[in-house]
Amino acid sequence: QDAIDRKEKRSETFKTAVHGLEMDAPALKTEELGHRAPQWVRDNLVTMCMRCKEPFNAITRRRHHCRACGYVVCARCSDYKAELQYDGNRLNRVCQECYVFLTGCMVLEDREGKHKGILEKGAAEVSGRSLLCSSLQLLDKNGKGGTRGWFVIPQDDPLVLYIYAAPQDVRAHTSIPLLGYEVRDLPQDDSRHLFQLVQSRQVYTFVADTEELKRRWMRAMARSAMGITHPEEEEDADS
Repeated sequence: QDAIDRKEKRSETFKTAVHGLEMDAPALKTEELGHRAPQWVRDNLVTMCMRCKEPFNAITRRRHHCRACGYVVCARCSDYKAELQYDGNRLNRVCQECYVFLTGCMVLEDREGKHKGILEKGAAEVSGRSLLCSSLQLLDKNGKGGTRGWFVIPQDDPLVLYIYAAPQDVRAHTSIPLLGYEVRDLPQDDSRHLFQLVQSRQVYTFVADTEELKRRWMRAMARSAMGITHPEEEEDADS
């Protein structure tokens, strides 16, 4: 019976991913959420978040799995935790819909606002009030490729790096909280000006267009990582 159930569940999950069934219909029956481990939808079967339908990007919008329904969702739609009975009632990452069902707690509007925040502001608007902004390349994990984007540290949120696909985009793809990171210089590689953000096992590798721009970004990120929130010019004036 277990084998039959698993086969049916895999079949249903595949149909959900490929044919785009209603996003409010989980692969598991509603009453099974949290009680049975879901069959995860395979990453390569979807190109966008199965909740908000925003397209995935290997660098700036990564895939996550809801541990309750098995859907592939983005970080914003899975920034919730709920106790799951099948995992000894431990807290697990779940999507917003499963969180509401499992906990009975509604998501407050101000929390949704925090999720959006500056991500919903246009790149041009934020860049005009930034500590530093420019085009950079963020390499993938193997360091062989990556995507260019428009990177901004805003004056009104100076401890966070925001990443846009282009300077005129109306919303950011993602953000990286800089507090606590270590900024590392890397030797020049094939005329590429490389540096990294490192914290525990999380490593981001960037490529700047020039050595001077690289130094400016390293200095700005290092200040944010230390929690320095005022512009560098003010600090220099006080010296």
